[in-house]
Amino acid sequence: MYGGGVLGRGLRVLGRAIRDEPVTFAVGALGSVLFALMTVASAKVIGAVVGSVAVPAITAGRVTAGALALGAAAILGVSLLKIIGIFGRRLGAGAMQYRLQARYRREVTARYLDLPVSWHHRHPTGSLLSVANNDVESAYMPIAPLPFAVGTVTMLLAAIVSLLVTDWVLAVVGLLVFPAVFAVNVVYSRRSAPLQARAQRLRGDVAAVAHESFDGALVVKTAGREAAETARFAAVSDELRDASIAAGRVRGLFDPLMDALPNLGTLAVLVVGGIRLAGNDIQVQDLVGAAFLFSVLAFPVRAIGWVLGDLPRSVAGWERVHGVLSATGEMRYGTGEVPGAGAVALSFDDVTFAYGDGEPVLRGVTVDVPAGRTVAVVGATGSGKSTLTALAARLVDPGSGRVTLDGVDVRELSAPALARTVALVSQVPFVFDDTVAGNVALDRAHVGPDEVAAALALAQADGFVGALPDGADTPVGERGTSLSGGQRQRITLARGLAGRPRLLVLDDATSAVDPRVESAILAGLRRAAGADTTVLVVAYRRATIALADEVVYLDEGRVVARGPHQELLATVPGYAALVTAYETAEEVSA
Repeated sequence: MYGGGVLGRGLRVLGRAIRDEPVTFAVGALGSVLFALMTVASAKVIGAVVGSVAVPAITAGRVTAGALALGAAAILGVSLLKIIGIFGRRLGAGAMQYRLQARYRREVTARYLDLPVSWHHRHPTGSLLSVANNDVESAYMPIAPLPFAVGTVTMLLAAIVSLLVTDWVLAVVGLLVFPAVFAVNVVYSRRSAPLQARAQRLRGDVAAVAHESFDGALVVKTAGREAAETARFAAVSDELRDASIAAGRVRGLFDPLMDALPNLGTLAVLVVGGIRLAGNDIQVQDLVGAAFLFSVLAFPVRAIGWVLGDLPRSVAGWERVHGVLSATGEMRYGTGEVPGAGAVALSFDDVTFAYGDGEPVLRGVTVDVPAGRTVAVVGATGSGKSTLTALAARLVDPGSGRVTLDGVDVRELSAPALARTVALVSQVPFVFDDTVAGNVALDRAHVGPDEVAAALALAQADGFVGALPDGADTPVGERGTSLSGGQRQRITLARGLAGRPRLLVLDDATSAVDPRVESAILAGLRRAAGADTTVLVVAYRRATIALADEVVYLDEGRVVARGPHQELLATVPGYAALVTAYETAEEVSA
């Protein structure tokens, strides 16, 4: 499964990176090639300086000022060019790596937003965060040393040519050492790839458990589950630790070998070169140059090891990133519009829906919500109320049947048309880390300060917002941590109202609000909206239900009854029992 395949897949990842960032790669590679050539040149220069300056100084006891100046100028010139090469290499490599990571984080995030809600139901949020951060970072980890490695290949070729020109025996030593470097990397890839893939997957698991624990901090603390959650997190963290140690153990053996091979090459050159020097087959400067060349090659050769050593983790990260970018299930939109203006009629025509391969949540539901009317959906937990609202807002599509707005199938509408027509306020309010006004407006061009103020007033939120330090310009913190549950619900309700939707869908959107405030909100909504908005509301409080023109009673995914609230109370025992139970629970809670 791994082995040579990892090297091939890793090189394809690097090839894709080069195609994505050709300019920055070229800057880094050219800088690295310049550094490589000057490194080989420095060996020649050092050898020449030793032969023309150091040896005469030792044997004859004198050296000319011209030779000394020329030697110093040659060393300084080569060093200056090496500095320019290092600057170009690091600038290009750094820009390439960070640009790629930023680009693919944006692409992964954009893909998350394009994928339908049904896809997100199957993937933990923490794991998705890990893909957007850790996996993208891992996928392009080898980019930093990549230009260096390209220059090193150039350096190795130039070094072999230089050794061949100097002495073929020394060149043979080099030809034995350099392939050994790649052989060690092949063995390392075979052993490291499955360990790196497992560690990468476990990083996502750790992020998923952590996100779930932090997101449910209130539940954890109120239920006294701190120790259990800590133990759950510790268990998956220990798995990640063990997997990382196993991968690190393999790399711990690999790194010393990569360090040792060039040094062994230097030692071999000195031994073989000494023998060749004693036989007058080479000159002193030839031996010094060759030995120096092997000594300076030790660090650059490591760059190849860094690239190849990071490839298994890069492949594991990229495959998780690619899994998101290539995920199917995209919700396709049409190009249609809902004709006319004002409230729209909502219809469910023989709709059936199931989550995944599970049992249907809705079975043959047919409901008509006339334009400008308020219809309450009532049912026990699990009866399909929230699924009905999700279908109305087209967060999901039915398995069979149709959902229409003024006779137009919602699947035929364009995304902007759907957003302009329908607003969904869910039972779990989400508040962004922004101001109150920012949360209500959401950067919508047609929602200005006047619309924000009107929506806050209609949601009965203007009172507490006015009491905040900066009014509607007050930051509310991540997920609205500075607000109560009821305040968050009113902010999200105002957000839905601010766009003046033609269909407003409220999925138990005022459950955390005081009943009197809830009645005021819905009564004000009916007065303000009038014939301009159709309202579909999931409700369980009797006072809320009574404000609706009609009630739809769901039970086990089917429409059992519909009609005015008082009529259902008198004629449908199950409905009467459910509403009474809700009311009793409210009184007990109060």
